Amino acid sequence: MKRTLWIALTIALAWTSPAPAQNPPQPAPTGQKTLAATINVYVFPADGQTTEQQSRDEAECYAWAVSNTRTDPFDLAKQEQQQAQSTEQQRKAIEKSDRGAGLRGALRGAAVGALIGEIANDDPGDGAAWGAAAGAIRGRRKARRNKQQASSELDRREQSQQQATAKQIEDFKKAFSVCLEAKGYLVKF
Repeated sequence: MKRTLWIALTIALAWTSPAPAQNPPQPAPTGQKTLAATINVYVFPADGQTTEQQSRDEAECYAWAVSNTRTDPFDLAKQEQQQAQSTEQQRKAIEKSDRGAGLRGALRGAAVGALIGEIANDDPGDGAAWGAAAGAIRGRRKARRNKQQASSELDRREQSQQQATAKQIEDFKKAFSVCLEAKGYLVKF
């Protein structure tokens, strides 16, 4: 009797359980990223599109987004890399420009100090020493101030460029996503 009850219960559960869900198509593991994945856009084939169809649709939508936004993320990445190299070179130039500032200030100060020492107390050597010390300090301070201003300007320019690039990429991703959604995909970025 227990066995009959157990069989009846199993049949009743099997009869009332829903049909197994249809699995969406899984992309074949190729080891390569899709076009969307390389630009950090997640695409799901909601209408059962094949991997090949998705690749074609992504390529079409990529071209459409490039033409409508006048932005190509791969070109932007190259430009961003070139700008970073240029900024690094400018930073190195700023560092080099600081060298010798104390010496130049000391020379100027010594010349002025010698002149003042000659006029004030007929001792140009003493005046030159004081002038050299004051000139070196002034030269270093001025160089440090100029370096800070140049570095701040470089940082501001770099941040502005990064914000502009981020905005362009965001606009591109929106256009790319709209196109893919129109083709029956679920898209998130």
